[in-house]
Amino acid sequence: MKPQTLTIALSKGRIFKETVPLLKAAGIEPLDDPETSRKLILDTNHEQVKLVIIRATDVPTYVQYGAADLGVAGKDVLMEHGGQGLFEMLDLKIANCRLMVAGFADRPLPRERLRVATKFVNCARHYFAAQGRQVDLIKLYGSMELAPLVGLADCIVDLVDTGNTLKANGLEPLEHMADISSRLVVNRASMTLKYPRIEKLLAQMAQAVEHRTRT
Repeated sequence: MKPQTLTIALSKGRIFKETVPLLKAAGIEPLDDPETSRKLILDTNHEQVKLVIIRATDVPTYVQYGAADLGVAGKDVLMEHGGQGLFEMLDLKIANCRLMVAGFADRPLPRERLRVATKFVNCARHYFAAQGRQVDLIKLYGSMELAPLVGLADCIVDLVDTGNTLKANGLEPLEHMADISSRLVVNRASMTLKYPRIEKLLAQMAQAVEHRTRT
């Protein structure tokens, strides 16, 4: 019987580059570089393993609906998505950063009707609701640090790595919301139908993650 195809959803950039060595440890290597290839479906050294290259925010949706059996997505993306229809199986411990509330250090945040600019509207809504704080959420897609500077928002919710961009714009992290890293997720139906192959892949990648963190 011909083996079933495994489709893995990845996004270009940092996550792809840091995932490739982990896939290689599981014996899977892409035949094309997504940064130079125009292909959206990449072949690998295994005929029955394909990589689909999509936007990072779309990875959970592709996995949820079975367009991909597995995917690699940041914890922030999974929190925003909600995690329906998939299993979060493995913390790959790559692309590490923090989800933070940030604003002006010398301006206390308003106690009522806080205006928050963010692309992580679901994460922000849940975070502030858990604290009983009322907020007006303003969805933005870029240049988040600009919002407090021009009076659009009191603060922002965004990913913070070094914090240099915040500092350059007179802002700083105020509240820690979550530690973020990339996770390997699996479609619920695929976990049942393709369990032996997925289990083997998970074990090999987990071993690679463990080896890298020890060295």
